[in-house]
Amino acid sequence: MSNTVINGFSKLSREGKIRVLEQQTGSKGLASEFESFQHPVQQPVFDSFSENVVSNFHLPYSIAPNFLINGKLYHVPLVTEESSVVAAAASAAKFWGSNCGFNARVVSTLKSGQVHFLWTGKKEVLVNAFPDIKEKLIAQTAPITENMEQRGGGITDILLEDYTGELLNYYRINVRFETVDSMGANFINTVLEAMASSLKSFLSEQFSNAGECDIIMSILSNYTPECFVECHVEAPVARFEQLEAGVSAEAFVDKFITAVRIAEFDVFRAVTHNKGIMNGVDALLLATGNDSRAVEAGVHAFASRNGSYSSLSKVYVYRDTFHFSVTLPISIGTVGGVTSLHPLAKRSLEMLGHPSAQELMMILASVGLASNFAAIRALVTRGIQRGHMKMHLGNILSQLGATDEQRIKATEWFADKTVSVAAVREFINNH
Repeated sequence: MSNTVINGFSKLSREGKIRVLEQQTGSKGLASEFESFQHPVQQPVFDSFSENVVSNFHLPYSIAPNFLINGKLYHVPLVTEESSVVAAAASAAKFWGSNCGFNARVVSTLKSGQVHFLWTGKKEVLVNAFPDIKEKLIAQTAPITENMEQRGGGITDILLEDYTGELLNYYRINVRFETVDSMGANFINTVLEAMASSLKSFLSEQFSNAGECDIIMSILSNYTPECFVECHVEAPVARFEQLEAGVSAEAFVDKFITAVRIAEFDVFRAVTHNKGIMNGVDALLLATGNDSRAVEAGVHAFASRNGSYSSLSKVYVYRDTFHFSVTLPISIGTVGGVTSLHPLAKRSLEMLGHPSAQELMMILASVGLASNFAAIRALVTRGIQRGHMKMHLGNILSQLGATDEQRIKATEWFADKTVSVAAVREFINNH
């Protein structure tokens, strides 16, 4: 491998980029390998999504059917490399579909962004001038917000916040937005940058002798505690009788509740517990062309909102009825960006009935709750590895180069046995 710095890489053709990579990394055969993953029709679309594109990275596109949400049936597309995620979601959807389904509601859809700045003058100057500043910011950004306002969105509030106790001279303008069916990142950032320019101009013109304004940055926040959705399921405790062979309804529910309680105070368990929720959420975000990194960041910050990291789901029993719920901050869109460009993202939304952003939020929360239920169910009964490794058997067989005949025999052989790489390798060597 070469230590030579590559200059002008972005200006090279695809073939040129690949040729340089082969020379610099010593990895041979990249051209044919990368070519095999390019799409014969849609490649120009995929190329437009990112910089320095040399190929595509494929992930399985699966369906978890039969999600009954607020009385409506959905067959949910999921993009994930972990097969057990789809199987678990589908299993939970089937179970809860026979128990009145998932009930979800969007509580709020407000998003926010901030203009971060330093002001060397007195706080009173800013506070007293803020009504005029606010009026100017709204007026200056009116051409940008006009179209969003026509769709029912726009700026809902502008606040001045003092953080000089944490950082010398630091203030921020906190702007709340409604972006309707758009995720709104570009819209929000455009508005904030225009506001930053207006703020600096206003303070320079009106109060040049009172202090100086230094804009640090203008950016939306991916923490969206005012853009969140709730989802819950409920069923009589007796409904869990023999859900798992040999496990009584009361024993199952008691262990299930204890498992969630542990995730409320034990950060080691809470992180994995919440990851189980996001297994389903992330897979649907990817399938619909939404930003899974933004949602992940906001969700995990939300899990720490009370001062310590805790479970996002809650469970209790009241009058012999099992109640299980989740609350998730989710900022997504169903129009604009990749959701409108990626051919399969468009198909995903089509199969879901062209949902609004709020409807998709409810579907996401339902899939997250289903994934969490399935994971805890496995953990407190048969263990997570039994189901996971059986779903992983196909991957192991591919890794070990099994023939079609060996695959058929291995699937039959491991139907009631523990799956591991060593065990599968031994089976293949003997068959």
